[in-house]
Amino acid sequence: MKTPAEARKILAALERHHPDADTELVHGNAFELLVATILSAQSTDRRVNEVTPALFRRYPDARVLAKADASDLETLIHSTGFFRQKARALLGMAQALVAEHRGEVPASMDALTALPGVGRKTANVVLGHALGVPGLPVDRHVLRVTNRLGLVHSDDPVTVEEELGRLIPKAKWTQASDTFILHGRRICTPTPQCRICFARPLCDYAHR
Repeated sequence: MKTPAEARKILAALERHHPDADTELVHGNAFELLVATILSAQSTDRRVNEVTPALFRRYPDARVLAKADASDLETLIHSTGFFRQKARALLGMAQALVAEHRGEVPASMDALTALPGVGRKTANVVLGHALGVPGLPVDRHVLRVTNRLGLVHSDDPVTVEEELGRLIPKAKWTQASDTFILHGRRICTPTPQCRICFARPLCDYAHR
């Protein structure tokens, strides 16, 4: 495993590819980001961003969404895939926000992951991007990129989150995750473009 100093060098190299990395889910507040992140499971950010404008016009907050008709909700989110499961999750999440948090999105990992349809990855996205709490979301791109680089040696998201959290300063968790995600989408894809990667000199995969 790399040292914190090596991790800083790797991140600096990746940030040259992806300056000011941020989530690509379009949102205006924590509620919208929570909804969008739930919809992004097994879908693309682009597809979610096509769906959410109409969805947010119809259901602008948790109190309105909690009273939504399931079939109407399913129609609006159909193109994101797994629409019945996601509709149930969105309804349950909104109803729990109203019942337990006065309709507001809570700013804690435990409270967020207690909501229907919300796991650690989703909670970390919302904490880091909408609530000002450092979060380190680990998705398939983060798993692939950080294992190839040699920053971690695990396919378990929770383990990887913990290991990266020890290597990376807490204040940089959110942007680091965004950087890894963009790198996994654009350069360190399943068939990686190692020859153009600025982190290649420090990458285990490139030198195996």
